[in-house]
Amino acid sequence: MTPAEYCEDKTRGSGSSFFYSFLFLPEEKKRAMMALYAFCREVDDIADEVNDPETAMRKLQFWREEIVRAFAGKPEHPIGKELHEANRHCQLSEALFADIMDGMVTDIAGLPILKSEDLSQYCYRVAGAVGLLSIEIFGYTDRKSREFSTALGEALQLTNILRDVREDATRGRIYFPQEARIRFGVTDQDFKDGSKTPGMQALLEHYGKLADDSYAKALELLPKVDRKNLTPSLIMGAIYHAHLLKLRAAGFDSWRHNIRLSPIHKMWIAWRAWRYEKRAQVTGSPAKFGY
Repeated sequence: MTPAEYCEDKTRGSGSSFFYSFLFLPEEKKRAMMALYAFCREVDDIADEVNDPETAMRKLQFWREEIVRAFAGKPEHPIGKELHEANRHCQLSEALFADIMDGMVTDIAGLPILKSEDLSQYCYRVAGAVGLLSIEIFGYTDRKSREFSTALGEALQLTNILRDVREDATRGRIYFPQEARIRFGVTDQDFKDGSKTPGMQALLEHYGKLADDSYAKALELLPKVDRKNLTPSLIMGAIYHAHLLKLRAAGFDSWRHNIRLSPIHKMWIAWRAWRYEKRAQVTGSPAKFGY
């Protein structure tokens, strides 16, 4: 199996929404995105599946060292080799990979999220940094596209947190800041039990509104000159926005409802978004996430 095949296999097998967002990319950019996603999958799996924190930190250290080797032109792992190849064409930022891994440390070490600033930092590390690397692959000319990418990253991660709240609680993870939990009168046990108290409902709706605001902010920041190149980001936003709409329709109750989108539904949204953007290049229609 070649490094490219390894990354493609890792990406296809994940079932992630990310895969559908770069189906329409040229081959070189698609290959680079698969390498980036395969890396994200590897480090995320360490945080989610390795139960012993010391072992997880050792595995994460391997990837810190592999990223250094990849940027030095001496990668060992198939993903490192593909990232080295991608960097030859896209000039990726080594520091952004470190940011992503710093986000994994929050999960591995069980670091508490106390304030809204802690949540914003976490969202930036695990989603915003990925977005910034992605637009280097897609290509952009206006630096405001970086602000678009980080705003969209926050929207995506807030959607993830709302969608996976039950699953995360079983792992002992609560991403809603402690100050917010206190304000809404929600306890850690409420998350474990799935107690839909008025305070819990208000908390979830509050963060659903923050996610909505982040999607809207991203669209406001999207530079017209880069819109065509950033179509994959808009496709990703459309898929995650559909998750948010499904969550809201279920009352944000992921304890009792399946909030997942099927692969066919994701493909349909991706195709609709891609087709809309192709037409918008002619008609000048505004960018959007709802289809």
